Amino acid sequence: MIKIENNVIKNTYKFWNHCLFHPTDAIEDPWGKRIIDRFAEDKSMGMIRIYAMLEDIVYTDEDGNLLYDFRINDLRLDYLVEKGFDLLIAYASMPSCIAKINALVSVSKNKTRYKGKMFNTSRPKDYALWEEVCYQYTKHIVERYGIDRVKNWRMQCFNEPDASNFFMSDYPGGSENRELRAKEYSKLYESFARGIERVNKEVVFGGPAIAGSTQFLEIFLNNIKENNIRIDFISAHTYGTEPKFINNKNEEFQTDSITNRYYTYKEVIEKCGFSHIPIIIDEWGMATCGFYNVEECPKFIDRETEVFSSYFTKLIYDFVDHNINIDKLMICLSGQHEMVTDFSGFRNFFTLNFITKPIYNAYLLSSRMFTNFLNCDGADENTFVLPTTDKNGNYSIMLTYCSKYFKEDIPEKQETLVLPDEVKGKKVRVYCIDKETTNPYRLYQRNGYGENMSEEEIKILRNEGKIKPVKEFVAESTEIELKLTANGVYFITAE
Repeated sequence: MIKIENNVIKNTYKFWNHCLFHPTDAIEDPWGKRIIDRFAEDKSMGMIRIYAMLEDIVYTDEDGNLLYDFRINDLRLDYLVEKGFDLLIAYASMPSCIAKINALVSVSKNKTRYKGKMFNTSRPKDYALWEEVCYQYTKHIVERYGIDRVKNWRMQCFNEPDASNFFMSDYPGGSENRELRAKEYSKLYESFARGIERVNKEVVFGGPAIAGSTQFLEIFLNNIKENNIRIDFISAHTYGTEPKFINNKNEEFQTDSITNRYYTYKEVIEKCGFSHIPIIIDEWGMATCGFYNVEECPKFIDRETEVFSSYFTKLIYDFVDHNINIDKLMICLSGQHEMVTDFSGFRNFFTLNFITKPIYNAYLLSSRMFTNFLNCDGADENTFVLPTTDKNGNYSIMLTYCSKYFKEDIPEKQETLVLPDEVKGKKVRVYCIDKETTNPYRLYQRNGYGENMSEEEIKILRNEGKIKPVKEFVAESTEIELKLTANGVYFITAE
């Protein structure tokens, strides 16, 4: 028996409902708009991280003067703003016209990125040019959208500069080159900061969107501290594991990997004297390599199932339970443009035919949680409960039942959830995501569908992906009976 008491034990900002939308330029296209429209309709997402894609904007005339064409950028940002989203914009990819060298990479499953584009990882040939680009881009968006809106956004210098495939790819990975990369990135960041501050000091900016190197992070933070360079937030990526470790069976999916990575960053941040600066986890996932799917790692089929939704719910629980104070937790959506079949194990919310995955429905349900967390007693080591309430006495409880490595190694069980007395007379709704419910891939398996599905089969799976209550009633009692199965996610509202 799990008893929830009407006793608020902590209050937190709703940090968990944010994402990186990749590729950014899909926002120009019907399939990208369809995803953004769904987020807006469901109110499932808060802040969306995108790339500025400066390579689409900056060019030079015959005399080498910098010129700007913001038309495509404005199409993307206008659409997101119209739908009501706040933005985190990564000033990422060096415009080739100001790059020191033409260091182009794809960082993609294919030979190029979306629409045949490449990512320029070079340093600028002159940091003053990079500062001017950052100034002009920031000036444009402030003039277009207004400082009252833009001051709620976040601006970020580059992406994963500690990784050679995103910054200075002409210098291979390794500790020696990582130190060089950190020093060069510090110059890049300083110029970025100057450019933004020239526009308006209310614009919020930071970095480094680090991939994982604490050595790099320490060098960078010490450099900006010594030079008194402003940073409003520190951004970092936390992935649970890597495909190679999954494939060789050295590691399993577990949320501890993400929280442990956070603590290693936090230790460096505190050591360098930045403990007062907010932390944004601007990319997270069960594993790295968003351009990998089941072809490279068969275990990635779990991204299609109840495992991923359970993992996400348990991750929120870990952050709340450990009192980890972060500003944003942003899931990385990638590989979306590389799908050729529906259930291919990419890191996204919807399949090729726009069938909703369990992970999106977990995101949608979690967006309905409140921020006042209640006391809870009686949960066992495999049951993780997030009971919340609002100022009007409404309740929302999110729960997952899982083992450490999200395997089917725990027995099905009946559980009684006891809510506060105040729930009597309220309308109660119970939602479920498990192996049998709200799970299109499992239904696809059970029905024996093939890759080339008919329109009727697609319709059946789309309907399966629609989240809806499995129970709905007016509460006469405070007790709710739940059947818990491995990696099941349950969401109860009383309003």
